This record gives sequence, structure tokens and C-alpha cells, in this order.
Amino acid sequence: MPFIVDLTSGNVEKEQHPGEIGGSVPGLRLMAGRTPAGLDPYDPGALLYVAAGALGGTAAPGLAKAVFLAKSPLTGVAGESHALGPFAAGLRGAGVRALAVTGRAARLSYLLVRDGQVSLHDASELRGLGTAATTDALRARHGQGAHVAAIGPAGENLVRYASIVTDHAYAAGRYGLGAVFGAKNLKAVVCVGEVPAEGAAEVADPGAVAGLAAFYRGSLATNPLAAIQAGMPGFAGWVGDPPAPGYAAVRNFSVTGAHGLRVPSAGDYDGRAVATTGACPGCPNDCLKVYAPPGLAERRTGGLGQEAFLSLGWNLGIDDLDTVLAANARCNDLGLDPVSLGGTLAFAMECAERGLLPGGPAFGDPVALPGLVDDVAARTGEMGDLLAEGAARAAAKLGPATAPYAMTVKGAELPCFDPRVQPGIGLGYAIAPGGPRYDALEHDLDFDPVAGLPYSFGEARRIGAEPAPVAGLDAERGRRTARLLRLWSGLDALNLCVFASSPTRPLTIDHLSALVTAVLGREFTLDDLLAAGQARLDGMRAYAIREGGGPDELPARMHEEPVTAGPHEGAVLDRASFELARAAFYEELGWR
Repeated sequence: MPFIVDLTSGNVEKEQHPGEIGGSVPGLRLMAGRTPAGLDPYDPGALLYVAAGALGGTAAPGLAKAVFLAKSPLTGVAGESHALGPFAAGLRGAGVRALAVTGRAARLSYLLVRDGQVSLHDASELRGLGTAATTDALRARHGQGAHVAAIGPAGENLVRYASIVTDHAYAAGRYGLGAVFGAKNLKAVVCVGEVPAEGAAEVADPGAVAGLAAFYRGSLATNPLAAIQAGMPGFAGWVGDPPAPGYAAVRNFSVTGAHGLRVPSAGDYDGRAVATTGACPGCPNDCLKVYAPPGLAERRTGGLGQEAFLSLGWNLGIDDLDTVLAANARCNDLGLDPVSLGGTLAFAMECAERGLLPGGPAFGDPVALPGLVDDVAARTGEMGDLLAEGAARAAAKLGPATAPYAMTVKGAELPCFDPRVQPGIGLGYAIAPGGPRYDALEHDLDFDPVAGLPYSFGEARRIGAEPAPVAGLDAERGRRTARLLRLWSGLDALNLCVFASSPTRPLTIDHLSALVTAVLGREFTLDDLLAAGQARLDGMRAYAIREGGGPDELPARMHEEPVTAGPHEGAVLDRASFELARAAFYEELGWR
């Protein structure tokens, strides 16, 4: 039952739609039904959806996520981004599970959600503030227990990959949804209410939820990935031996052999962790660590996602940890997606290196990075304004000679895990109807019979994804990838955390089914989970077709430039094999 808020008129209504439990699926229905085809993402009539749903924010493992959804200024199709942390619980505690926001406020404003009511308030004095200062100011006004989703200057300046940051450190980063906030003159959403304490959430079977939480807590020492997430420096703290050549993006995916860049040691993170609120509500695993260099003016915004070190580091030819941590914290405070920023800067650096962008930035220059971040967020000068549009639009403006160096799909910059080594990831990047995301499905390497995670094979088999050598690209790879994508789409549709869930994390399919059943009080099965995943994918694809979204294709580099060294030497995505796998992918999902 979402609240429909019109920022232009100030009207608020409640929509009755019994039976919907999800996060994003109701939002897709509202976007398709309440907005006309071809509407500009910045038009006041565009719809922005924010939801915890019936599950998100419940005090239980894997149920902390909030979803943000709108037509993306970057891709022109449905952009969906999820925020971990306590914001979803704050939304529930304030008496609202979903908001659908239309219109444009007359002045910079924020929405206050309190005790089941929604109201609009002036935020003019917050203009230009970063997400941390905005959160502090709104908590000073509404209490330190308030939960805040805010944009920074990048969103106000309509940077096409501006992000939303919740509660200082938990970003909804992808697809430019912060710019949709900015176009609506919406600085923040503030939630005030009695957030249930752990174990006291409104669930049908508290005992079952408590049992699943105890199981999850015990699994942190036995599940390899959960143990890495829980420990220091954490899942996003790249340490140890460098990945094999071709595994990760280096210099705009142009270097797939020896590159000389280093991975930090665990000791390099000493003194850089920032005290935070800890794990997500109800979850014992503190996955998202907050890191920033000592002495940085705004350290609380340094929530470190797994892609940050690659996107702001290796992909730019930089391996200095403090440079990357400072840039990541600055991105979060300004409200910028580190993945799209890194991809756009890498595009500009390669163009400059090839003489196609005179005066452009250079690879491997840590001193210049802070200024580049600030220039993009403020759209300072011709270069800042150009790069604020993203790599695809920048290439269109600079001319066709630069187009091969825009590593984008549907206008969104690629995540930094190279698809040439993991073709299933490549299929997911290309075909996922909302655009490329690294966490849309589990990585191919995890299901390799030799190099994979054997404990996850049984879970994968339950959805028809048999283990297979990582390099294989054929029709079966297409079907397997579609099945994995459908599973993780089900997690996204219900706001279940992919970093806690099947097939590689502690919450198996049976645990997930039991968890949803315990919360909702009605039986929930694997078939229900997959049906939710299919419904989400179908809704996103239908919207993309309606809006004339970009093709399901990867940049030519992935098909033409093989890995040049290491155990994956020669890996490249053969075009004919890719097309065969893509056709099988479509067939598996019932798409034509």
C-alpha cells in the first residue's frame, strides 16, 4: 500500500493494491501505469519509488534493504538501486512501507515520514551541502534517531550518475537516482518513528525468525564468504595476491596482462576504519565497512562497496589505498556513484592517451583525482560538465572515434569485473533489462568444478545451474546464467540481501523460504521466489521495450581484445558463441 506523493500540489494519497509484498515490482507497475512512454527522467511527471516492502527493514538476517526505483537519467530504462543499512527499518518504523513520488517541489524540499503521515518541508538552507551535513542538519531538526536518505551537490546538479546516500554511509549508487531526486527539488527523505528493536519486529513467527538469526550468526565462522564479509578489512577490502590478469578492469579494460599495480596488504587498512552504527538491523554480519584516510574532513561517508577499489583505483591506473579511500568517501558525500564515475574517468583517460581528448585526465595520477571528483559533482568547466553526462553521452559529443572506449551497456558504465574471463557475467551485464550490475547474479568462477565453491553447487543445481568450466560460452551457459539471474532477481524483488543468500552465502533456498514464511505468516516456496524474480525481470524488460532502451550488447572490446597473460590467457567472448548463449538466455526466460 504505497503512499502517492505529488510534490507539485502537496497532495498525498494511499493506493490500495492487496497482495503485493515486493520491493520493486509494485514500483514497476506504478511507473508503467502512471507515466507515459518517452517521458524524460527529469520531467516533473516522472515517478520515483522508495520502498522497504513487506520484508525490508525487518529485524532479521538478510532483510535490511530498501529499494529506490525510477526511470534512469543514465540508461533511459528502469533504474533500480538498493541501500543496505537501517533506512528500510526507519521507513517501516515511521509507519510507511513504500512511497511513490511525482511532481516537482517549488523549492528545494524534503519529505518527512512520521507516524504514518507524509509531509513536505523547505530545505533551501541545505542546498549545496554534502550528504553527511544534510543528514546531520535533519537529525538536529527531527531527532538523532531519524533515518535519512539524502543527495549531495551531484544530485542537485543533475549529474546523470548521482547517487542517494542513506544514514551517512549506505549508498543507493547505481543509475543516477540521485539526479531524479534533484530534478524533483527533493533533497532528502526523513523517517521518524519507533523502529522496532531487534527481535521485536512485526512478524508472524518470531521464534522461527530468532532460530534463523541464530543459525546465521553461527555460520559466520563456517561460510567462507560470510567470514570474509564479517572480518577485517572485509569483503570490499582488497588484500593479498593480485587477481589473475583479466579478472578485473585495468585502465578502462585495456590492459589484460602484466600491469604492475599492487593490491593493499591487510595492514594498509590499519587506522582507516571508522566507527559506525555496525551491522544492519537484525543481522550479525557487519558487511559494509566504513574506511577513510586519517585526517579526512568527512570520514563518516566512507562506506566501502566491493567495487570501489577497482573503479576508483585500478581502472584509473591508481593503486594508492588512501587515494581510493578518500575518493570513495568524497563520492559518497557529494552523492556520486563510484562505479560510473570511475568508468567515465577511465573513458576520458584513454581518450586523452590516444589524443582524442586534448587536456583530458591521465591514467595513474592520484594527485589529480580529488579535483576530478569535485569538478564532476559541480559540473565545473567544460570537462566537468562533459564527464557529468557519463561515458556514453560524452562519447556521442566527442565524436565516433571515441565511442570504442566507452565501456557501457545501455548507457551505464560496466562494473569492474571483466566479462571476458567470466562470460556469464558478460551475459548478465548485456541482458539484464535495467542495465549492468555486478551483483545481479553470482560469478561464474564460483561454479567452476575446479576453482569454484563446492558447498554452493547443490544450491545452484536446485535451480538448474550445474557447475561448469568458467571459460565455456555456449547455449547451456546462456540457460544457466538466466536461471541464476532469475534467482537473484527474486531476491531483489523482495528486498532480500544477495550478500546473505543462496547460492554462496549462508541463507540457503530453504532458509530463505522459511524466513519469508516466518515474517509473512503464509507459505513461501522456491517456486514463489523464482516467480517473483521472473515478474521483476519481465516488468523491467517490458518497460525497457516501451522506452526504446539500448541493445543487449557488450562493448566491442570484450569480443575483440583477448586476455594476454596468466591462467586466462586468450579469454575473449567469441561473437557467434555469445549470440548463441544470448538466444538460449532469452528462451529460458520466455523472451522473444
